[in-house]
Amino acid sequence: MASLFSPIFSASNSPKPSHSPERTFHQSNRKDFTRTLTPRREILKGLAIFPLTASTLFKQPSSVEAKEVEVGSYLPPSSYDPSFVLFKASPKDTPALRAGNVQPYEFILPPTWKQSRVANILSGNYCQPKCAEPWVEVKFEDEKQGKVQVVASPLIRLTNKPNATIEEIGSPEKLIASLGPFVTGNSYDPDELLETSVEKVGDQTYYKYVLETPFALTGSHNLAKATAKGNTVVLFVASANDKQWQASQKVLKAMLDSFQV
Repeated sequence: MASLFSPIFSASNSPKPSHSPERTFHQSNRKDFTRTLTPRREILKGLAIFPLTASTLFKQPSSVEAKEVEVGSYLPPSSYDPSFVLFKASPKDTPALRAGNVQPYEFILPPTWKQSRVANILSGNYCQPKCAEPWVEVKFEDEKQGKVQVVASPLIRLTNKPNATIEEIGSPEKLIASLGPFVTGNSYDPDELLETSVEKVGDQTYYKYVLETPFALTGSHNLAKATAKGNTVVLFVASANDKQWQASQKVLKAMLDSFQV
């Protein structure tokens, strides 16, 4: 079976323009054309150091993939704060939940947000229940406030110990070093990590992160919260660009704080 991140899938996700000036040239201009490509090749060489898996997972959905329905029209108000609605993931929502590979999770979000559809190739549907790489569970976004995503990673990718707790995997810094690219969508630099904290909710431990990521595909500001349960590490990511962050950082932090597995 083809890998999630194999070239055939990458190619299928990239639209092919019907006409491109660069693809039509005379033989006499071939040297000039080659010279224009050289800088691009150098750029691509540099990009090769970034994890392809993360950039694939965080590819922006097309307008065709997005639902045009505000979540407030079908999700119940949050008992924690009625100005938010509550999303409780169930087996009908994702392939991993149907396979029992991820434990149910929940979080609050503003009623004006909309859910984005996750492409089948990114959802892990093809590999459940034994996926070797992380996959996207759900996505929600608002163009004025930002976006959130839930990413799940197989525990075996991080430790050989079955049913390990997040503490047994390692420190908050160790975990984000492995999962950072799935927060930013491309690369992770330890210097981008501004703050870490540990939160206990019952028997469940969560690692929380605040990152300033000027080169991230997801946005220049990222918040993340991770925990391990069963055979999976579940990562909640809230992202915003500079303009969105100024207006909605309190909202994004509230969403992050509400995330539970």
